[in-house]
Amino acid sequence: MLGPIFAREFVTVPRRDKHHIARVGLLALLWVIGLTAWQATVGFNLDPTLGQTAHFGLLYFQIISYVLLTLLLFFSALSAASTIAQEKDRRTFILLLLTDMRDYEIVLGKMLGSLLPIGIILTCVMPVFFLCLLLGGISVEQVIQAGLVFAGTSLAAGSLGGLIALWRERTFQSLALAVLGLVLYLSLVQGLPSLVGMFVANVNSDALWSNIQAWFDPFLTLRSVLEPPIEGGTEIAPAYIFFAVMIAFCVFLNAFGIWKLRKWNPSGEPIIQREVPSESELEAVDRSKAHAAPGKARAVWENPILWREIRTLAYGRRPLMVKLIYFLVLGLICYFAFHSLYRSGERPTFAAAYGLIPAGVISLLLLAAQAVTSITSERDGRTLDLLLVTDLSPREFMIGKIGGVIWNTKEFLIPPLVMVILYGLAGAFAPATVANSGEGILATSWLSIVCSFGTVLVMLAFAIMLGLHVALRIDNSRLAIGNTLGTIFFLSIGTLISIYLIIINGNSLGNQLLSFSGFLLLGIGGFWWVLSSGRPAPALSLASTICPLAMFYSVTNVLIAKPGTNESTDPLIPFLMVGGTFGFAIYAMLKPLISEFEVVSEVAARDE
Repeated sequence: MLGPIFAREFVTVPRRDKHHIARVGLLALLWVIGLTAWQATVGFNLDPTLGQTAHFGLLYFQIISYVLLTLLLFFSALSAASTIAQEKDRRTFILLLLTDMRDYEIVLGKMLGSLLPIGIILTCVMPVFFLCLLLGGISVEQVIQAGLVFAGTSLAAGSLGGLIALWRERTFQSLALAVLGLVLYLSLVQGLPSLVGMFVANVNSDALWSNIQAWFDPFLTLRSVLEPPIEGGTEIAPAYIFFAVMIAFCVFLNAFGIWKLRKWNPSGEPIIQREVPSESELEAVDRSKAHAAPGKARAVWENPILWREIRTLAYGRRPLMVKLIYFLVLGLICYFAFHSLYRSGERPTFAAAYGLIPAGVISLLLLAAQAVTSITSERDGRTLDLLLVTDLSPREFMIGKIGGVIWNTKEFLIPPLVMVILYGLAGAFAPATVANSGEGILATSWLSIVCSFGTVLVMLAFAIMLGLHVALRIDNSRLAIGNTLGTIFFLSIGTLISIYLIIINGNSLGNQLLSFSGFLLLGIGGFWWVLSSGRPAPALSLASTICPLAMFYSVTNVLIAKPGTNESTDPLIPFLMVGGTFGFAIYAMLKPLISEFEVVSEVAARDE
């Protein structure tokens, strides 16, 4: 019923080895999170009571639900967008339009086919949720409602990513707009009560608008599932209404994509052939000044790769749209962040987390997406092999690509760095005792600004280098994009999970070292797989080992450097740890690339 595209994906997806690895890795992550949460709440030295196991069951159910929802939300959209965008880069999507397949078979086949790995992972994870029933603290209805939230979110996010990829012609624009579209949607839904309060003065309507907000926000709906009201009611649970709303979104987005499929594709202006000149015109032409392309000749820089990345439309005709939506999202984040920072005289705990962390994660994702697609687009367009046979040196190639990524993402690079300075001047990085007393806050703020500025700059540079490194090592474009963005996601989410587990245990780390060791081993293994799988190198193996350790060490120093107080360690120590280790990782990835192309040996092997 869904056509040959979905039928092919349905048969081939379960046979791919990488999907088995992804399932095992996700289940291992949930297992390590469970061990860490158990050690943080109960411990291995005591016999737990029924109340303690019930408390742990609810806590574990909450943690893995939020983690899984975040992963499903973004990876569903990115998977659908990258599937269609890769077809366009390979010039095979237009071949699908020439077949006798119906429009709905192309749109639904690509969208649902890209969500098959997501659906299989969700099917593997749901038994873990049902096993939580044995611990107590949750009910069967809560597990079913959570499953509906996950399924509805995945379908709606995948439909949005597929629609954007059908609309745009470049992979980076599709991925960037998919991520920004999700963040913009969540920001608008979060600000719905405030927006309604500007026009509606009736206070009694707040509860109604809160319920309406939960029908559209997956995180609020999941919170209503995890924290149901104590008083029983006959009204329908928000999870069921949310699932119906997401299905309606899915139908609308896919129907709109089916309607616009052949209007958007093939995209671009038609190529008009030049008229053949006459013999008299050929004789009058100065051969030394003639060129093949019509129009005025442009002077190419000494580095043609850098010139193409900066001076041509290498990443689509409308990259300005991505930047406008990014600044709209950034404006909403900054409004809520700085409003909470200056709302009262006393600054909130971890004030920088309200704005700097979401803005920084979005910038890291966009930089990594731009870097990895700058190589995958060349490979899918069959132009990377042509560059390898030119007289370009590896240094020129890499400098051109790095410079092009920095230039095209400068609007995503600058805002997090500016936010660091603003937060530092507001005293958000200063210890609580210094900030409240006001003594020495200027010197402490400047030290915090310099260290935090350097840390954010190193992480942004790491995202760029990671995308280039992975794209040149992995031939499959979808796998390269997934590994790059997945590394950024798991690096961010893993750090936030560690922070949460430390905080809920009262900033006590002594009882959690054993369980956190498993968490770190899993992170080191995943980091090594991305950086050096296939062609391991000693420097990359060392970098994949020390980077997660340095990140964990910095987190613990910021949170519990001085137990019993609200003060953290000297900001210089986390900067030296994160900057030194991730700076070494950047060097370990960059050094081989500027000395020889990573793909030369693979191309030669295929030719032989």
